[in-house]
Amino acid sequence: MIRPDALQEIKDRFAEIDRLMAREDVATDPQRLRELGRERTTLEGVVQTIAAYERATSERDDLRALLAEESVGELADMARAELETVEAALPAIEAELRLQMVPKAPEDVRDAILEIRAGTGGDEAGLFAGDLYRMYQKFAERQGWKVEIMHVSPGAKGGLREIVLSIRGDEAFGFMKFESGVHRVQRVPVTESSGRLHTSAATVAVLPEAEEIDVRLDPNEIKVDVYRSSGPGGQSVNTTDSAVRLTHIPTGLVVTCQDEKSQHKNKDKALRVLRSRLYEQEIEKRRAERSEVRRSMVGSGDRSAKIRTYNFPQDRVTDHRLEGNDKNHPLHKVMSGALEEIITALQTADTMAQLAGS
Repeated sequence: MIRPDALQEIKDRFAEIDRLMAREDVATDPQRLRELGRERTTLEGVVQTIAAYERATSERDDLRALLAEESVGELADMARAELETVEAALPAIEAELRLQMVPKAPEDVRDAILEIRAGTGGDEAGLFAGDLYRMYQKFAERQGWKVEIMHVSPGAKGGLREIVLSIRGDEAFGFMKFESGVHRVQRVPVTESSGRLHTSAATVAVLPEAEEIDVRLDPNEIKVDVYRSSGPGGQSVNTTDSAVRLTHIPTGLVVTCQDEKSQHKNKDKALRVLRSRLYEQEIEKRRAERSEVRRSMVGSGDRSAKIRTYNFPQDRVTDHRLEGNDKNHPLHKVMSGALEEIITALQTADTMAQLAGS
């Protein structure tokens, strides 16, 4: 049974958020209002499930009390039948509530920075990186999210060496964070004249997008280089030095952006990516300080590990962190952006792992 005081704490916090959001000093503070709004959205579903759980337990207790007083007769028979229905439904409600009560990471509600890079496999790896970009773009469209290209480095034959995206939408990072890792593809590439099956790879990194309040960047610690943008084949994209490369001197992190014609806009985009990378480093540092890295099927955080295989001849996508019916999915659906089933299974597995470890 779930502790009543734990449920009351959640309800009290939800009510407190409503009171805070109605205050004038909060209503005029966009940052505070946004933070409270995110927390309220997260708690709203939990509060609704709590209400359903409390209704069911209250009804169960009333029916048990009635049967204790009157165990025979037509009324008792009706109460007994209703009690069976309530008791049959209650475990599912309680299980759902336990899952919802597992605290989400604070960064889950944030927008995401998605980085895709071609890995081993030559030109085919670049083509696969492009396929992943289009897959995530379609998935974002299905979610109603906004996708913005922050940086792109084209590869040969229409592929991509690297692309960096900003994905903005409700809990974008919470959904996308499980995509970090090595994605492997098995298919006969268009670059292969003999029809042999090749295995190539691309890497995906997903970062929570940081805001200025999260990471204070000292301009004296950032080296700024500007240069002329160039596209495929060395052709000049424009005739001004609008491309920007930022080097964060304390960490050595380097971010480039050349997709806008304006140097100022390129610098702003590069700063957003740099800020998010530094923010992620801080998050990882705090996690490591709290506990040893948890090596489970979804929680290892080891980006060098192969997480998924896309087998084109067999029309199958296999997520190696999942088991049973959750493990394999139709490739043609996944490549069209239907990632919901995989991501939901990964979220559930992660939540169950947290419950088991609590």
